[in-house]
Amino acid sequence: MTIFEGEKARLRPIERTDLPTYVRWFGDSEVRRYLAVYLPFSLAQEERWFEGVLERIERRSDAILAIETEDGVHIGNVGLHAIDWKDRHAELGIVIGEKAYWGQGYGADAIRVLLRVAFQDMNLHRVVLRVDADNARAIRCYQKAGFRNEGTLRENVFRDGGYINQFVMGILAPEFVSGE
Repeated sequence: MTIFEGEKARLRPIERTDLPTYVRWFGDSEVRRYLAVYLPFSLAQEERWFEGVLERIERRSDAILAIETEDGVHIGNVGLHAIDWKDRHAELGIVIGEKAYWGQGYGADAIRVLLRVAFQDMNLHRVVLRVDADNARAIRCYQKAGFRNEGTLRENVFRDGGYINQFVMGILAPEFVSGE
């Protein structure tokens, strides 16, 4: 099994045995708050999701990895989605599902590891993401990893009875390699 090591986090392929953990994570509305997931999933729904992910991984349109601590605790997932091999770009997604690990730098480290894989191993040129404008912790994390704000999707998300802007952030391979 391929494992990618960071300073705090390591990334490994997701496994079917991870599914009950996802059910627990996504059953928590605080974990789901900034995700496209707005309702909890059953184990059967997670199994269908996993089968779809396996197909996308085999087609090489997605790359999804589990985030673990150095001592093997599975705390989240990070992935590249909608990989475009012709134009060499993808969209990043991340979740730290174990709330005890929020704000400790695991997400930023996992993103740096994934960007290293994206730019150096996969030869991608650009990675983008969308983040809700009110998610200050995530924005700081992405900026720390080198992402730059590229634009605003006005009133793109409906939550808590109102519309919220989303920012589009991106990083290019030369920016990541040079650390700019």
